[in-house]
Amino acid sequence: MLTIKNTKVYNLPDAIVVSGYPTRFGEPEDRKNLTLDDIEIPNRVYSLGSAKQGSGHDNFLSGILVTFDIKYTQYITPELQRYNFIKIVSSQSKMYTLTKVMAEENCNNYFNKYVDEDIIEKIKHYANIYNTMTNIKPDEDGSYFVEFPNGVKTVYNNKKELEDGKYYYFMKTLSNLPTGYEMWMNESTNYLQLKGMYNQRKNHRLREDWGAFCDWCESLPMFKELVGIK
Repeated sequence: MLTIKNTKVYNLPDAIVVSGYPTRFGEPEDRKNLTLDDIEIPNRVYSLGSAKQGSGHDNFLSGILVTFDIKYTQYITPELQRYNFIKIVSSQSKMYTLTKVMAEENCNNYFNKYVDEDIIEKIKHYANIYNTMTNIKPDEDGSYFVEFPNGVKTVYNNKKELEDGKYYYFMKTLSNLPTGYEMWMNESTNYLQLKGMYNQRKNHRLREDWGAFCDWCESLPMFKELVGIK
């Protein structure tokens, strides 16, 4: 299920300082290497941070940047991508790794606990056929003799036929992959975006996934205080 690690929070002290810009004038003070210990946290940040979503008064929260690694199921992907300011920095790729993963002894661990064993076995079956075809060398006449893991033997007359066959079994592997398949990606966002996500998802029916996400939000430095979570 959803897991988050390697969290880093940036620019929190600076964002608190610049929250007061609307009532200031003149040149800003230098803030190199500013820390929370260097500033007195004013009450305004709590009232601004907890302002109504979309009012604009809480916009300083967008300056508090967050990066993290997240393990996600495929069904979470479209829900995450609806948020404009969640940036996928990098992610694991099914195109490059799916058939390799299915050759691993521990490949069952890449599926969440709700995926049925027979479905996993079907994915492994298609991937094993693809992997077998990938490692075949041509005979002297340019044909390819393939003995599949289930004992079926097939001759492909040329490389194009072999590549067409490989494509077919890769697509069978990919297209039948359940949404409970889990991968990792690294993302960046900010407290303003997380505030909206938290308020929208805190009572979501996917409580093991979005529930874990909201618990993580609450663990971020000053997040609860700044956005008005009691």
